[in-house]
Amino acid sequence: MIPRVTIVGGGLAGSEAALQLAARGIAVDLYEMRPQQPTPAHRTDRFAELVCSNSFKSTSPSHASGLLKEEMARAGCIVLTLANESRVEAGTALALDRDQFSALVTERVLGERAVRVHRSEVTDIPEGHVILATGPLTSDALAGEMSSLLGIERLHFYDATAPIVDAATIDRSIAFEANRRDAGSGHYLNCPFDEAQYETFYQAVLAAEQYPLHEFEDVKFFEACMPIDDLARRGRETLRFGPMRPVGLIDPRTGRRPHAVVQLRPENRAGSAYNLVGFQNRMRRGDQLRALRTIPGLEQAEFHRFGRVHRNTYLDAPKLIDRTLRLRAHPHITIAGQLTGLEGYVESIATGMLGAMFLADRIQGREPTPPPYDTALGSLLACMSEYEGKEFRPTNINFGLFPKLVDSKARGRDKAERMVKRALAALDEWLAGRLEGAGAR
Repeated sequence: MIPRVTIVGGGLAGSEAALQLAARGIAVDLYEMRPQQPTPAHRTDRFAELVCSNSFKSTSPSHASGLLKEEMARAGCIVLTLANESRVEAGTALALDRDQFSALVTERVLGERAVRVHRSEVTDIPEGHVILATGPLTSDALAGEMSSLLGIERLHFYDATAPIVDAATIDRSIAFEANRRDAGSGHYLNCPFDEAQYETFYQAVLAAEQYPLHEFEDVKFFEACMPIDDLARRGRETLRFGPMRPVGLIDPRTGRRPHAVVQLRPENRAGSAYNLVGFQNRMRRGDQLRALRTIPGLEQAEFHRFGRVHRNTYLDAPKLIDRTLRLRAHPHITIAGQLTGLEGYVESIATGMLGAMFLADRIQGREPTPPPYDTALGSLLACMSEYEGKEFRPTNINFGLFPKLVDSKARGRDKAERMVKRALAALDEWLAGRLEGAGAR
């Protein structure tokens, strides 16, 4: 008799894991505590709800994030297919209509006969085969249970979400459509600043009162999600060389590159709302509104959501898990999603996919073999299980995680292209081996 698998968490990783196991004929009990137990960031009870950005980042194969998506597609990732069905045109980025996406994932999960959904909080780690995919907002009760089981203190960092503006309230005589260097189809909106306007905005951000973070003295932010109000305190030019960089954009009104710019990414297919790219913050609501309305083109803007901050939880994965995402001390438990210490939507989905594949192999009598180190998937697994640095911190996929090219002086795009070619060849060989192994049974 094939055993049932318990998955805790109906986010991106948990949903992918449930669908992968069901596709292999393995029954699943999927636990999701919402709506019985809400979180500080979620607003619906749907599976795979996107609580921060609506972007899955670049689809370009010359980028590490694009390579990761290509590998996942070749490996049969299900949630990524649903993401592509929910795509909103945004240049080379895979941006999603977040409501349509979560609705599609929820429909797919609920439609799987092999998946039994439980809308209740899990406070004790279940027996048998378990995938823990509770994400960065793991409940205090379960996080405490995990800490006791592993004999560790849980790690944490703070994450922040960006505002969403009503498209009808954007002044289109100021905001212009363009992608940086005309890359890809579908256009961002851009709010251009001259030097004086940038100074006004900068001073408004500095003057804004911030929501305090009382829970920990050692406040840690994931660097890629640093709030703009904290970035501004690093210096006057920090924002202009960060999320407000004007590189690759020309203001059609002046024919020149702006002093700074705020980019707005479509939030849905209807184009009725836009996300302020990179504008996560922890300014109090009234002060935040005043600061945001100093942005050229947003003087009369209405916002569907303001920026906010929430606490994320993750494990010191290299000390705890192996290359197949199992806890070394408790091999019946697989860890997936942002609990592994990976940062990013697609990275989370990848761990759900891989964790389910490895677990299915074992249930069906095969010893799993992880993807090669040369691949994006293999590099992520190595980062989670073999990192030897001083302190393990959340990370996205990047070419720095990959093994170096042998005897190569390639640089820039040429180097990336060679790494991509090597990765896809290694992945295809691995996938072919999996098919042979499955057919041999």
